[in-house]
Amino acid sequence: MAQEKHYRIDYLLRGAYKSFYIRSSSMDDPEAWHWATVDAGLGQLPKYRHDPITKLSKPQAERLGVTDVEWSIA
Repeated sequence: MAQEKHYRIDYLLRGAYKSFYIRSSSMDDPEAWHWATVDAGLGQLPKYRHDPITKLSKPQAERLGVTDVEWSIA
């Protein structure tokens, strides 16, 4: 099992600054954009752990008001 790390994700939601922490085994830009949309209430989480979900891409998120997503190890 991969060791999980804590990450901080910062983003703007319609111009308002938002920030949160998440624990994950890995993080990259597409994953950070996905979690930012979930935190903003625009993305979805699976009902069950192995259910497939559609992750919003950066252009889709920007159309919904999520911009300037940045992430770092906490």
